[in-house]
Amino acid sequence: MRASTFRRFPLSPFSNLSYHSHPFKPSFPNPTIYYPNSCCSDSLLLHYLSIGLHHEARNLLLHKFSKGRDLHSRVVCWTSLLTKFSRLGYINQARMLFDIMPHRNIVTCNAMLSGYLQFGMLNEACCFFETMPERNVVSWTAMLSGLADAGRNEDARRVFDEMPEKNVVSWNSMVAGLIRNGDLGGARVVFEQTPDKNVVSWNAMIAGYIENGGMDEARVLFDEMDCKNVITWTSMISGYCRAGNVEEAYCLFQIMPEKNVVSWTAMIGGFSWNGFFQEALLLFLDMILSGAKPNGETFISIAYACAGLGFPCLGKQLHAQLIVNCWNLDDYDGRLSRSLVRMYSVFGLMDYAHNIFEGDLSNCDEQSFNSMINGYVQAGQLERAQDLFDRVPIRNKIAWTCMVSGYLNTGKVLKACNLFNDMPDRDSIAWTSMICGYVQNELIAEAISLFAEMMAHGVSPISSTFAVLFGAIGSVAYLDQGRQLHGIRFKTIYEYDLILENSLISMYAKCGEIDDAYRIFSNMTYRDQISWNTMIMSLSDHGRVSNALKVYETMLEFGIYPNSVTFLGVLTACAHAGLVDKGWEVFNAMVNGYALQPGPEHYISMINLLGRAGKVKDAEEFVLRLPIEPNHAIWGALIGVCGLSKTDADVASRAGKRLFELDPLNAPGHVTLCNIYAANDRQVDETSLRKEMRLKGVRKAPGCSWILVKGRLHVFSSGDRLEPLAEDTLLQM
Repeated sequence: MRASTFRRFPLSPFSNLSYHSHPFKPSFPNPTIYYPNSCCSDSLLLHYLSIGLHHEARNLLLHKFSKGRDLHSRVVCWTSLLTKFSRLGYINQARMLFDIMPHRNIVTCNAMLSGYLQFGMLNEACCFFETMPERNVVSWTAMLSGLADAGRNEDARRVFDEMPEKNVVSWNSMVAGLIRNGDLGGARVVFEQTPDKNVVSWNAMIAGYIENGGMDEARVLFDEMDCKNVITWTSMISGYCRAGNVEEAYCLFQIMPEKNVVSWTAMIGGFSWNGFFQEALLLFLDMILSGAKPNGETFISIAYACAGLGFPCLGKQLHAQLIVNCWNLDDYDGRLSRSLVRMYSVFGLMDYAHNIFEGDLSNCDEQSFNSMINGYVQAGQLERAQDLFDRVPIRNKIAWTCMVSGYLNTGKVLKACNLFNDMPDRDSIAWTSMICGYVQNELIAEAISLFAEMMAHGVSPISSTFAVLFGAIGSVAYLDQGRQLHGIRFKTIYEYDLILENSLISMYAKCGEIDDAYRIFSNMTYRDQISWNTMIMSLSDHGRVSNALKVYETMLEFGIYPNSVTFLGVLTACAHAGLVDKGWEVFNAMVNGYALQPGPEHYISMINLLGRAGKVKDAEEFVLRLPIEPNHAIWGALIGVCGLSKTDADVASRAGKRLFELDPLNAPGHVTLCNIYAANDRQVDETSLRKEMRLKGVRKAPGCSWILVKGRLHVFSSGDRLEPLAEDTLLQM
């Protein structure tokens, strides 16, 4: 009965096989040694096929692989050999075997067709498909999938339409093929036409929407689906995590009925890559307690979380567990090693990173080199960073930018400039890093000039570029340049950027244009805590006490939680206006209402508040009752408020004694105390203190100022003659 299903074909001439594009593999076992072994009979057959001994191959096929078997078993055995050769990459030999087979069935033909498709030999597959004596739904579906994999949607659709019989696998293959080639709408039409959808059908369509960012459409299908499996749930969790909606992903994760290692890993990875590092580690512990065994992907996410939290001890424990449990042996593609290199580089433990990096150099990619270079730069080991940079096979923009930033951070501006000028492909990040480096090294004019050069090169600035420059311009109060830069920002960046808006508020306030700063603040569509704090501090610095307090009260009405910076701004405002009661109210609210620990700057604000109101003795009592040991800044502030009225010489003397114990060369404190003694006719104390200053070598630093002239920053001190333009200015006077 079975024999009727087989077909006998004449042997094809082997010259017809010359069109095969894949070369056969040259290395084979020695047949004279391994012939007795049944497994090595496969190698002998492969050897005969490879060197063209077709007659011997056919004899071996008929005798060695047919002995004691009926016709059906023989064909099954031959077909298994053909499949095995195809999977190992011997596709030409597989075709030769197909041609010398005395009998074949539809399974044999499908195996040959799949072999061609598996290795991308689409033309050969099409020719073979056309000459197949019979085709079943498996043949048609395989051809359909092969065409779809090659991006030939129209041909795949033609094959699909011509299929005499379709099953659910055929429908699913068509849906998956259309999705892979970007025709999501066409895939949805085929999905809706599928007569008997199974879980694979739903999962394919849901995955298509997720891959293309259509989480809303995916969720609708997910809610309609009755036969969800673990793949369905995991796909939705991954999709939400990729879209940044970690909360919704975690809600699904908590209610999913069955979890596997992929589900746990997807949720842990979602937490890690979205910055929820602590949640990722806690979920990892839950995973271990549940009995699920983590895999390499799990540990990659955990290494990222450890680095994000900055917990070196935890990272070392993770690494130790990998070694003890031999989990590191599953690192077949080196991604786990690369994640450990990155983790240790972030920690600054460069010896650990170096050992892993050098121990698995063959698996290191550009990202590994970048992590190592950045780690050396952050650790201040520029020589080792430069050495590794010189060894990088292909230097990418990240490596160049890391090196430039490293030299700028250590003040080696000239070396950074040379490296920057040698950089072959400078993007906006590289330009911004260079501008930021100039600003850090107080080369404001050079930073502005480099920005103009950046624009001339046609490189579009990013938000960070403007944020750095706004801060720099505010520091030197160069209003005209700031307004020009503000105008350029409007023409180049159209999206609302909260950080830029905050930078603008600060810039205009520091340039003295508090009204412009307040107008920007008032027109903001969204404000964060930094926005409110910047505005409060700016108003306080400009003496707009009532406005500062009003902004603070509005902030509380909007439900924005104040922090220590907020209270510092409000206390500063109260000190400017002498609002002692309001100041105490705010200070108590900070400590008791919001449970915030005051810092030295808050204590100094309270000292200023009391001292400006003439309550110097209260200020001294406040200092003596502090829960911390007063430092030199606090005692200096107390001397400072004594100098406002110059009437509390005794308080100033006691504060001076404590200050000079902590900071014997504190010039402002010595000068202020001398002035207080002089104002109170205590010439003996004044003379003694001035003599002590001379003996200790205490000298007050001269005042410093600056001015921008024709784009260049000129810095000068009181009475100096170092500025080249100084003599010309004196002559003109």
